[in-house]
Amino acid sequence: MSSTFASDSGSGRAERLRLLAQPVTVVVLVAAVLGWAFTRDNDEVTLRSLNSTTILSLTWTHFLISLAVALIVVLVAVPLGVLLSRSWARRIAPVVIGIANVGQAAPSMGLLVLFFLFTGGSTGFWIAVLPIAFYALLPVLRNTIVGLQSVDASLVDAGRGIGMSGSAVLLRIEMPLAVPFILAGLRTALVLAVGTATLALFVGAGGLGELIDTGYKLNDYTVMIVGSVLAMALALLVDWLGALAETYLSPRGLR
Repeated sequence: MSSTFASDSGSGRAERLRLLAQPVTVVVLVAAVLGWAFTRDNDEVTLRSLNSTTILSLTWTHFLISLAVALIVVLVAVPLGVLLSRSWARRIAPVVIGIANVGQAAPSMGLLVLFFLFTGGSTGFWIAVLPIAFYALLPVLRNTIVGLQSVDASLVDAGRGIGMSGSAVLLRIEMPLAVPFILAGLRTALVLAVGTATLALFVGAGGLGELIDTGYKLNDYTVMIVGSVLAMALALLVDWLGALAETYLSPRGLR
C-alpha cells in the first residue's frame, strides 16, 4: 500500500510540475521568437505583417474562432451525449456517432470548402466556425456517452432507491462521475479547433493562418515562423487550460 501511495504522490507531483512548466515554456518560446523576429533587419514588406497591431489582431481572431467552436461543441455534444446514453436511445447512438465520425475523418480543409460552397460562397467568421465545430464534435460526444455509461449501475440504483428522480440521479450522480471523461474530450476538441483554425483564412475569417500563408507566398520565412509558433503556442496554452480543468474541476475523489 505504501508503494502505491508513493507512486500516486509522485505522479501528482509530476503533473503539478508539468502544469507549471508548460505555460512558462510557451511564454519563453513566444518571447524568444518574437524577439528574434523584431530585431532582424526586416524589409518593408515583412514589417507590414510583423507589427504588434497585426499580430495581436490575428491572434485575437484565432482565439475567438477557437472559443466559439468550443462553446458550440459543449452546447451540442454534451446534451446530445446525455440523450444517447439513455437506454431508450442506445440503438441510434452508433448512427449519430458515425455521422460525427465522418466529420472528423474527412479532411478539415474539405469540410471548410464544402460548407463554403453550400452557403453560396459566403465568407466570414461563422463560415469557419461551424465546420470546425463539426470537425471537433466527436471527442466530446463520444466521451460524454462513455463517461455516463461507465457509471456503476449500483450507484444509480442506490440513488433511485432513496427516492431520487431520474433527473436528480443524472445531475447528482452520473454527470459528476462523467466529468473527467467530458473534460478529456473537450481538451482534445479544443486542441483540434486551434489547429484547424489556421485554415480559417481560406474563407475570409482571418486568424494566424494569414501570417503563415503570407510568409509562404512571399517566401518570407520570418513571417511564416512567427505565425506557426504563435499558432502552436496557442494550442499548447489551450491544452494547458484543459489540463487545469481536468485536474481541478473533476470530483475530488476521482483526482
